[in-house]
Amino acid sequence: MDDHGRRHTYCSNQAKAGMNPKTLQYLMGHSDIGVTMNVYTHLGMEDAAAEMARMEEVESARREQEKLNGVKEGKEKQSKKMFRVV
Repeated sequence: MDDHGRRHTYCSNQAKAGMNPKTLQYLMGHSDIGVTMNVYTHLGMEDAAAEMARMEEVESARREQEKLNGVKEGKEKQSKKMFRVV
């Protein structure tokens, strides 16, 4: 594999590992984050499936925490609205 291919592999692996995109842009030396994310980062269906599974785990943990805190399902605490529509 040539150096260019290694750069693609490095960028993709760091993105998959969860590196902050702006940090990755800096390390890659790109002035435009679009180049980092759209040209050098290669993700596929397996990556999307893994991310969805992770999000399901987060949601499950949130529901479990609500049960422990006594919040009934479907009756989440109402949050304050931060903006007013004018």
